[in-house]
Amino acid sequence: MKPEHKAEMKARRRNVALTVAYDGTAYHGFQRQSPPITAVQNVLEEKLAMVFGDSIELAASGRTDAGVHAYGQVVNFFTNGRIPIERVAQAVNSLLPPDITVKEAWEAAGDFSARHSAKAKTYIYRIQQGETPNPLTARYAWYERRPLDTARMQAALHLLEGEHDFSAFRAAGGAPMSPIRTIYEAKVEECPGDILEFTLYGNGFLYHMVRNIIGTVANVGLGRISVERFGQILASLDRQQASATAPACGLYLYKVEY
Repeated sequence: MKPEHKAEMKARRRNVALTVAYDGTAYHGFQRQSPPITAVQNVLEEKLAMVFGDSIELAASGRTDAGVHAYGQVVNFFTNGRIPIERVAQAVNSLLPPDITVKEAWEAAGDFSARHSAKAKTYIYRIQQGETPNPLTARYAWYERRPLDTARMQAALHLLEGEHDFSAFRAAGGAPMSPIRTIYEAKVEECPGDILEFTLYGNGFLYHMVRNIIGTVANVGLGRISVERFGQILASLDRQQASATAPACGLYLYKVEY
């Protein structure tokens, strides 16, 4: 192909964005893995390539871990495929397994990036309470038999709001980036089915940050850590002072804002 034709093809490439929901139980996280390990990205790229008749390489708003779920993961990719945008969701969903769904598809601007254009994210985390575990929520919530004090946990969560260095809740192994983040809202609510639902809304999150926060907040709810001590842990910038990471099954990427 002549260089001018290659340039023309590149200029015509569409930037397609999708909102995707998935049950992460069966997958080794979102990020593409080498066989025989399967991640959500592997499955999505394979089915999108069939629909668009083109090689597909996704960029995502974030790389959810193994067992983590999503209501509103956002991805984008460039393609020469010509399928009308209004037919994309239905066409891809007809090929996807039932634990992955494309909720929405749209034509994005050429400079849109699902990862770099994101302005804020909302994560939710669910804990199931009660004398016995509920088998119908076992894959979707962390079970804790002992009662958690929601008032104490809400007081601790309130300390997270605003701009802070979240090094105390940052796991090793993540991408190098500033630990300074702003949390706009952090709350816990009692929901039907003996579920406690935590919501963290902020401009960005570090590797395992939400799960490390929840693991520590749960110990506040159990009376093992005082609200004052929780504030000291945040200020310490020391991951060793915070509690163990909460299980992946209770975490959901709920929404990404642009």
